[in-house]
Amino acid sequence: MDYQVFTFPNGIRLLFKPAQSAISHCCLLVNAGTRDEEDGQPGMAHFIEHLLFKGTEKRNTNQILNRLEVVGADLNAYTTKEYTCLHASFLNQHLSRSVELLQDIAFFSTFDEQEMEKEKGVIIDEIASYEDQPEEAINDDFEALIFAGHPLANNVLGTRESVTGFTKKNITDFIKANYNTHETVFAVTGNYAFKQVVKIAEKYLAIIPENDSPKKRKPFLALPPQKVILKKPINQVHCLLGNTAYTYHHDKKMGLLLLNNLLGGNGMSSRLNLQIREKHGIAYTVESNYTPMSDTGLFSIYFGTDVEKADKALRLIYKELRKLRENRLGNIQLKQAKQKFIGQIALSEENRLGVLLSMTKSLLDFNQIDSLAQVFDKIERVSADEILAIANEIFAEQRLSTLLFKP
Repeated sequence: MDYQVFTFPNGIRLLFKPAQSAISHCCLLVNAGTRDEEDGQPGMAHFIEHLLFKGTEKRNTNQILNRLEVVGADLNAYTTKEYTCLHASFLNQHLSRSVELLQDIAFFSTFDEQEMEKEKGVIIDEIASYEDQPEEAINDDFEALIFAGHPLANNVLGTRESVTGFTKKNITDFIKANYNTHETVFAVTGNYAFKQVVKIAEKYLAIIPENDSPKKRKPFLALPPQKVILKKPINQVHCLLGNTAYTYHHDKKMGLLLLNNLLGGNGMSSRLNLQIREKHGIAYTVESNYTPMSDTGLFSIYFGTDVEKADKALRLIYKELRKLRENRLGNIQLKQAKQKFIGQIALSEENRLGVLLSMTKSLLDFNQIDSLAQVFDKIERVSADEILAIANEIFAEQRLSTLLFKP
């Protein structure tokens, strides 16, 4: 395998993937996200991600931001339902500088209360910005609908009320409960010897105190499907329909990933794009997505269109879903779907940061990383009968929830 793993005594794992390039990437991934927030605290994980850039025991905000930018490097972060990630891209000679900075902000941030108050305003503006984009806001509202009553329903950004009420104690309590060093992976890809990477990472990561707090995630139980229509001050109809789906441990996960790509995934030749946009000219954007999580998953289809075209777009989507439920893919159709998916995955290897983030998540979730050959083999083993069974399980109309934003 083209990677190596080293585990420090505190449980933090180091993942290294060699690369013949002048550019390196690193990331720190923690198994803590929106679903780990306490009741009444939506947005906490994301708020902490922002504050990690606002001051440590030895750096202020400007020093943090300039530490990598002064050498032309890039520093960023993101929060999801289940993860928090910091990542950096830089010239090879700046590995030590980059590792030290990520260690500093991840484990030695001070969460200054003045900075907290300023950042609350920034995030409230971010919330308003998303609300002004119905194609973005509908995703959050759909998750709130399909995961209602569960932390997975929380908006990653939180709400104005929750963000305003966050305290420093809320932050330190969340970190203590969720930043488990045994569920933290630091990853590097670049033109180095593994021993060199271990030596640098050990200097900064091995000194972090062990945190073995047990994960207390609330399991999710699927809810009955719903149809909700919301009036909005917008010009178009925006629609999301979908269903809960397989976890990332499920043996049908690869089949649904393949089916999703065929139906409405990347590229202009997906069935939904050919039918809705190319043939009928109804919508500029129509796509499907499948996101597997630790104990559930989410499959969804999105489109935006004019009010008078919305009903027809929905009928055409249901028609495509019915075809997949009722008609077994032929050998040529299945082969073409696999070739397209395999080719897209192979091309994605050009995005080395994306590959590193995917490998890091895989190590965290499965304690192993599949090679491209293993991934391709799993795709090749998906059968037409499995695709048919998945379509009937996930795409049945009586199981789909629908959310509509209407003018």
